[in-house]
Amino acid sequence: MGNALKIPAAGELDLVSLGALVHRLDPGLVPFRKATQCQIHVSGGEFNVAANLSDCFRLNTGIATAMVDYPIGELIAERVRAMGVKPFYKRFAHNGVNGPNMATVYSDRGFGARAPVVFYNRCNEAGALLKPGDFDWSAIFAGGVRWFHSGGIFAALSATTGELIIEGMRAAKQAGAVVSFDLNFRAKLWNIWGGEQKAAEVVRRIVENVDVLIGNEEDLQKGLGIPGPEVAARSKLDPSVFFGMIDRVVTKHPNVKAVATTLREVHSTNRHSWSAVAWLEGKTYSAPTAELDVLDRVGGGDGFASGFLYGLLTGESPEQAVRLGWAHGALLTTFPGDTTMATLDQVRAFAQGGSARIQR
Repeated sequence: MGNALKIPAAGELDLVSLGALVHRLDPGLVPFRKATQCQIHVSGGEFNVAANLSDCFRLNTGIATAMVDYPIGELIAERVRAMGVKPFYKRFAHNGVNGPNMATVYSDRGFGARAPVVFYNRCNEAGALLKPGDFDWSAIFAGGVRWFHSGGIFAALSATTGELIIEGMRAAKQAGAVVSFDLNFRAKLWNIWGGEQKAAEVVRRIVENVDVLIGNEEDLQKGLGIPGPEVAARSKLDPSVFFGMIDRVVTKHPNVKAVATTLREVHSTNRHSWSAVAWLEGKTYSAPTAELDVLDRVGGGDGFASGFLYGLLTGESPEQAVRLGWAHGALLTTFPGDTTMATLDQVRAFAQGGSARIQR
């Protein structure tokens, strides 16, 4: 698969992500209306992939993003350094009153029959102010770059962020990199300035530059405007609906060489059945189904994406790349926060059928 994608063999940076950094306030099991304290997690759908690839998989990664010079920005920048990700910041000065700001995500974990609740404060968000021309791509890619990644959350922030993604992708292509995009459709974000119609219009132009797509059937329908299946899936773990839509995706976007997604059946907030599938150059691959005891589900999809990309970047077989993504995503749901605390040995053990027996 590496040959089909023409992944560069070497480069100073294995992956560069483009997206917005956020801080997530997490009261744990307590809903916000009764919360008295919170943990702070640093996140961002695009950043999470770069952070996971650096911290767990030991690749050299970077993030092109907005940074505001105030204490919340300093907190976020410290976590970026801790995850080993090289930052390329467009800096903004905070006016001391109303921004620009680093966005806040509020997300409790739910429990049992009570689902997690997620909402945002993205008022005057610095990431949404990013636009073409804000980054010197030739300088960022000067030492060589193997992979470029962005996603639908960043594309949804404003009318300029999608244009910046296209600019970054084109520059990455010129530098020889493979380009991936996680559709990550978020109706709440798109509804602020255009809804599903605008989403499909913007994402269609982005995907014209993409080699590897990540997203489920809902993402394909709402993010890409691909018609839905005529026959309903037997269960959330049935990949037939997803695979049935691939022909339509590739017909519309013949440049796309791979599409992958997770499959999740939610029995309760803390009990999920978990699998993953991929289509690569006309062939399909499926991971096993694992029964997960979930601590914090946020970030599991990004965990899959990073493990899957790691497999492709390191020359693993397509089947093993899917398994590595599936395993890392599963492990990520056992940690608090949005980014990895797993080791590569743990990921490989799970991918090979490891268990939760104590390691002595």
